[in-house]
Amino acid sequence: MVGLGMIGGGVAVSLATSGLVPAVYDIRPTAADGLPGVPAPLGSPAEVAAASDVVMVAVVDAAQAREVIGGANGLLKGARPGLTLVLLATVELPVVRELAAACADAGVGFLDCGVTPGDRAAENGMVAILGGDQDVVDRALPVLDGWARKVVHCGPLGAGMATKIARNVVTYGGWRTVAEAVALVEAAGVDPARLTEVIDTADPGGTTLLQLLRLRTAGEGALPDALADKIEPLMAKDLDAARALAAELGVPVPLVDVARAHARQTLDRQPAERQPADRQPADRRTLDHQAADRRTLDHQAEPAGDARARGLRLMDQVYGPGFSSTLPDATEPYLDETVEHLFADIWSRDGLSVRDRRLLTLGVGASLGRADLIRVQARGALHNRELTPDQLREAVLHLAYYVGWCNATAAQQGIADAIADVSPTKDIR
Repeated sequence: MVGLGMIGGGVAVSLATSGLVPAVYDIRPTAADGLPGVPAPLGSPAEVAAASDVVMVAVVDAAQAREVIGGANGLLKGARPGLTLVLLATVELPVVRELAAACADAGVGFLDCGVTPGDRAAENGMVAILGGDQDVVDRALPVLDGWARKVVHCGPLGAGMATKIARNVVTYGGWRTVAEAVALVEAAGVDPARLTEVIDTADPGGTTLLQLLRLRTAGEGALPDALADKIEPLMAKDLDAARALAAELGVPVPLVDVARAHARQTLDRQPAERQPADRQPADRRTLDHQAADRRTLDHQAEPAGDARARGLRLMDQVYGPGFSSTLPDATEPYLDETVEHLFADIWSRDGLSVRDRRLLTLGVGASLGRADLIRVQARGALHNRELTPDQLREAVLHLAYYVGWCNATAAQQGIADAIADVSPTKDIR
């Protein structure tokens, strides 16, 4: 065992408990102190390799892995043909391939092995997430079983690391989701402990987090259409409600925005109003007619008032909380089409985020020299924390080279006005 931190030290303890007392190395001479059954470190990784059939490497990053494996006193210096190295550090896949090639040149087997959870290492409680050839796995398995609760061979070289990285995406993505949810309930005046209580009671095993993955696995990689048909409108409705609440409370929820913009892709469905690559229509006019027909059918199927409500919510998200309340109540064809089509249908489409569409609209406003339009868009960007004042000022300089200095002067004025509008009431630094 090379590296006796939380994971490596725990692995060494588990091996000793299993009767496989390891040879160990760490740059700290006293690193084994306090690790039951683990002997004092040897003088170098090379000495560990000379005394071992299987060596686990638990270091922090790629640089340390390179040094421990291929350095002047590294494992390959003391290795004999048939030795197997198991890399427990999370590194990028090109590093995995680089280290595996160096081992192959020395006649040494190599496995990439993500591990989780790290705090269970000393209890024989981790999952070993392996990538590598089956014969190398078989040679290492008696040792892996000495410290892993479960060994999962994910596939060839790199598969273990890719699976561990994906697992980390679930972890850290989940943390970001929780951060946005907590910001929403706190802004609404709710103690976040109540949110915890609700989730713990409704879903004590945390099964909802992996529900989509399990459904896709059961459906051989894709959700059945009938099930996706039921989930998609509920997903869209609930995410729209979250965005509306966030707009009302002035809480930025970028992950919610992304989840809503890519809802169909999340369910493995074609983006709205897009043609598969092998079924492109013969001309632009055909596509326009098909899109118009779909919009007509959508409006016919949509309950009265839903499009307007969706459009008003989007307007509040784009321009800031309460913007829709400034619109006149009287029916006007231009305003009705703006709300029920431009915002309900266009600004809410998959493919571009609100921030993406705002940047495009800022460019149009600048090209027209319309300080008033720039002001409205910039104010919305500041309310939503999509752009900072400094980023907006930088955008003016960039636009000046494309729309001309005179038009950029109007853009500068609109952005300065928006910053003045927002800064007295909200910290936008």
